[in-house]
Amino acid sequence: MNNGKKPPLSPTALTVADAARLLTKVGGQLVSEQMIDADVANGAPTNADGTINLVHYGAWLVREMANRD
Repeated sequence: MNNGKKPPLSPTALTVADAARLLTKVGGQLVSEQMIDADVANGAPTNADGTINLVHYGAWLVREMANRD
């Protein structure tokens, strides 16, 4: 039984919307769904169901930032 509560978020399988909300809250800067969608379009990894694994996404972001130099 759910009791009307949302299931806990899994950092290994977040929707783009949940990832954007979580990253905005913990990072102190706005992270929009559009920003994540743009990253995915540019090669950011997703799970087979389209969800985001924060560890894989974070590693991809670090690699992208390192390649800009």
